[in-house]
Amino acid sequence: MRNMTLENIAKCLSKPLYGANGKEQQVIAGAVLDSRKVAEGFAFFATRGEKVDGHSFIPQVAEKKAALVICEVAPTVEIPYILVEDTFVALKEVAAFYREQLNIPFVGVTGSVGKTSTKEMIAAALGAKFNVLKTQGNFNNEVGLPLTILGIREEHEVAVVEMGISDFDEMHRLSRIAKPDVCVITNIGQCHLENLIDRDGVLKAKTEIFDFMQEDGCVVLNGDDDKLATVKAVKGKAPFFFGLQASDNKTALATDIQNHGLFGSDFKMSLFGKELEASVPLPGQHMVINALAAATVGKLLGMEEEDILKGIASVQATGGRSNIMKLADKTVIDDCYNANPVSMKAAIDLLMMAQGRKVVILGDMFELGTDELALHREVGMYAAMARLEGMIFIGNLSKEMYEGAVKLRAMPEYYTDKEAFFAAHKPEDFTDATVLVKASHGMHFEEIVEWLK
Repeated sequence: MRNMTLENIAKCLSKPLYGANGKEQQVIAGAVLDSRKVAEGFAFFATRGEKVDGHSFIPQVAEKKAALVICEVAPTVEIPYILVEDTFVALKEVAAFYREQLNIPFVGVTGSVGKTSTKEMIAAALGAKFNVLKTQGNFNNEVGLPLTILGIREEHEVAVVEMGISDFDEMHRLSRIAKPDVCVITNIGQCHLENLIDRDGVLKAKTEIFDFMQEDGCVVLNGDDDKLATVKAVKGKAPFFFGLQASDNKTALATDIQNHGLFGSDFKMSLFGKELEASVPLPGQHMVINALAAATVGKLLGMEEEDILKGIASVQATGGRSNIMKLADKTVIDDCYNANPVSMKAAIDLLMMAQGRKVVILGDMFELGTDELALHREVGMYAAMARLEGMIFIGNLSKEMYEGAVKLRAMPEYYTDKEAFFAAHKPEDFTDATVLVKASHGMHFEEIVEWLK
């Protein structure tokens, strides 16, 4: 890890280095919060959680020959350490320092819906030419982003980092750590409204990603989004817009989309004035839009069109996000990682591409603020209008989805929790159906997916 000596880490934290005993110039091999992931030469951040205090594992990491411990209480064993007031703050400072040592381009991806699928699409496109480091899992917050950055090694040529927030100023802090060269925003929707109030608040919070963008950086925006379309210039440069609606300012446009249902789409792509034939193997119009964002980023990083198209065609679904599983007796669309009204409706639209019997199993959407009941009713009505063969709603808030569906004379099922649903059904009830499973992550609907499997 370039310039990440024990001495330099202490300097970046403005703290003394204790117990180095001549190892001040040792370069750390990695950095983690989880003591189980410590290897020889690693730095260990001893953090305090609700149930576990990382300080209690310092003796174990010392036995594993960790190079450094960053902690709030001095260790009782012999190991180099830096004493700080808040280990989580130190983690962000060390990651920001390491980012400054790296000379690879950073692509920051945010938005209300589709951050992860867009990040995956961009990483796939860039992967046709570069060795790409991308955000894993849900490591997109003020803990996950620093850990992602600290995972960058000499072989990586590009970093694609997802940046997620729920309140104002969070993106400002994430931008200070990542200092992106390319900022991608997928859309501005109804999410985290309990803090951000309305879509204008969401726009304000998401565009904080520009605060620490590199001076020669680029902005890539969904030009079909009415809020993002109002962004005229960032640091004196016009954004690059992508989308499906033809306009003079779009540098990436998709037309003549041939929908192959759950098996993806073929389409014509106009990319910086060049006409191309493109294919994406994942279903849904939103995946075509994601491909446009990825193609734009690829061109900005100097890729040839042929490589970009090859990378887009290689993208794979990630678990919990529109992951289509063809089982022996049914098809399951696993989209239970997260949910808000926009993504719920998009998932229902995706389900409608399936052949045969179609069923939704939907659960509560969290962090929607004062309008949460109305927004749940709206999703229930949307599901009813799709005329599905089965509608199942689970959870306290989802009672409003049920009421919305009933209002349109539909006949859905409602259960207070997963246990009540499991008691009323057998997996065989969904034989020969395509089943969409979706809710906010806190509902743990992955248990339903496993049950169906």
